[in-house]
Amino acid sequence: MKNITIKPSRLSGTIHIPPSKSMAHRAIICAFLSEGESRIDNVELSDDIIATCRAVEALGGDMDILESKIPGRRMLVVRGNGMVSIKRNLIHCGESGTTARFIIPITRLNAGEVTVTGDGKLKERPFGVFYELFDSQGIRYQTQDGKLPLTLNGALNPGSFSMRGDVSSQFISGLLLTLPLLPGDSTINITTPLESAGYIDMTIQMQKRFGVRVDFIREENRFFIPGWQKYSPQHYQVEGDWSQAAFWLAAGVFSGPVAINGLNPDSLQGDKVIEEFLKQMGANLFWREDLLIAQESRLNGIKMDVSQCPDLVPVLAVLGSIAEGDTEIYNAARLRMKESDRLRAVTTELKALGANIAENEDSLSIKGKQRLTGGRVYGWNDHRIVMATAIAASACEKSTTIEGSQAVSKSYPSFWEHYQGLGGKACE
Repeated sequence: MKNITIKPSRLSGTIHIPPSKSMAHRAIICAFLSEGESRIDNVELSDDIIATCRAVEALGGDMDILESKIPGRRMLVVRGNGMVSIKRNLIHCGESGTTARFIIPITRLNAGEVTVTGDGKLKERPFGVFYELFDSQGIRYQTQDGKLPLTLNGALNPGSFSMRGDVSSQFISGLLLTLPLLPGDSTINITTPLESAGYIDMTIQMQKRFGVRVDFIREENRFFIPGWQKYSPQHYQVEGDWSQAAFWLAAGVFSGPVAINGLNPDSLQGDKVIEEFLKQMGANLFWREDLLIAQESRLNGIKMDVSQCPDLVPVLAVLGSIAEGDTEIYNAARLRMKESDRLRAVTTELKALGANIAENEDSLSIKGKQRLTGGRVYGWNDHRIVMATAIAASACEKSTTIEGSQAVSKSYPSFWEHYQGLGGKACE
């Protein structure tokens, strides 16, 4: 486990934001399900993306990794045959919940036996949504107390499926990616209000890019998926990641200015709402040509519904800790089932830095301060907790040591390089 010590410092400058991990997952899978060769450019090989690459290769995809014209990034050349042909019947998803939840239904495009497993908290995260579906379809499965590893036998058939809308949207996206290839039409009926809807919009947008149609009938809260479709190979460049940009926008309003290059102002990424939240808090945030610029600002506390953007909670909690007045972050119960219990993790670690923050069942209550003090924090083996505390550390009065700083490799391997590039004083 690596520790990093951060001395308080101003963060400012320009950063080319990493590509969206969420979009890259979807593009790689759509490319694999296509018949022919696709090129996915501007990819950062984080642990989670590597897990998805391994999964599609296990299911019959072929892949080359080339240098991109964009410094520090890669281009993936993905060759598929439009179907699943099992090469390896053990698929290891690392700690990537996205990989597991996307790939489990995709494996059922082939009736053969496959075992899906993972590491760390992923082995503790629930997959019961799929088990109900498998029971209704007669798909055989074996599991360890409802969790990974999961062994599957039998093929998925078209039909009518029901899923709750307040579970992870990744379950719905995994099914949406799979159903168009079945020999018949299917529907997914959402039985409760749909949360994290932006992530499902991203899935449908990517499928459309690869020539596949999915219809959402909003008034009925129902998806209609025509069968007998085919994914078509594409050349696609992954857009910048709004969830990662949120950390640097926070750094910008604490000290700044920080200018971010590579973001799509019209993105469907749900975490783009960070722009709106910051403006509501009084941040000086503006676009100049292709750059989104955050300048040092005096922030005010607000109430934030995070049902559609749960990944923003750690950095929103940091912003609330240094905003004037009260901040409430609510509709956040699903944060307890992430890489860590993020409500508990962010409360524990921000308290260690001197924040006035309280954890509730599905929310956080924060009374802002002008400065935090600093101290020693633990990363919980959670990339977003590490990155959030790193941004908080830059605005502390004293030095901060983060235990487990290597967790950023899950989604953002170049985080510490970018941190120091903006003037951050961080050393092992």
